[in-house]
Parts: sequence; structure tokens; C-alpha cells
Amino acid sequence: MKIVIIDAQGGGIGRMLVDQLKRECPDQPLTAIGTNAAATAAMLKAGADMGATGENAVRVNAMNADLIIAPIGMLLADGMLGEVTAEMAAAIGRSHAEKILIPSARCGVTVAGIKSGTVAEAVAQAVRMAAERIAK
Repeated sequence: MKIVIIDAQGGGIGRMLVDQLKRECPDQPLTAIGTNAAATAAMLKAGADMGATGENAVRVNAMNADLIIAPIGMLLADGMLGEVTAEMAAAIGRSHAEKILIPSARCGVTVAGIKSGTVAEAVAQAVRMAAERIAK
């Protein structure tokens, strides 16, 4: 299974995802894709097996992924304080991969039916969901 973790800005959510997924599923390779070098570096430092940066990296890796884990802002053109291009958002949205998204009030999107909680709680839930899919 090809798992791609995509993040922007400082890569904090991606770093948490990689760290926790590596503890939960240590043998599962993880690909870290950042919209910028800082985000990619943070995820690689946390233990991602491979990493790449930029719009084309998002497009190529989203196309080949089985599972994408990312903040919800990665699906919004101009999201993540403008780091997400329309092409990045479209590539992730069009990907046939299953997507596990981390909600964030900072993106200006509220998802009905989702209990509000901390980012750490959302990351922990995303890791549990990913681990279930990896175990299948």
C-alpha cells in the first residue's frame, strides 16, 4: 500500500502523522510530500521513508497513492495560507486514493457532524483509521 502524507507551512501535522504512524505500523513505508521544503523536512525528520516538495510532487504522488492523509486545507485552492495551488487541490481531489483528512478551523471550513477537538486528537484518530486500512 502506498501511503502519502501531504502537508504545508511548517509540516507540523504531517510530522505528527508520520511519527505516530511509524510507531503504529513501523514496517509501512511512508511518502512525505510538502508544499515547501520546511514541511517536507519536518516529515522526513519524523521518519518518513521518502520525501519530495512542490506542486509536481503533489500531483505525481497523489496520482499513485492508495491512501492520502492530509489537512483538509490541502483540498482547497489557495488553502493553507495560500500555499495550495488549484492544481494541487485538484490532483488530491481527483486521486483515486482513499483520503483521510485532518479538520482544522484555521482553514475556514467547518464540517457538519464532526465533533470539535484538538488537532492532536484528530491526528490520533487519522492514525487509527490508517492503521486499520494497512492491516487489511
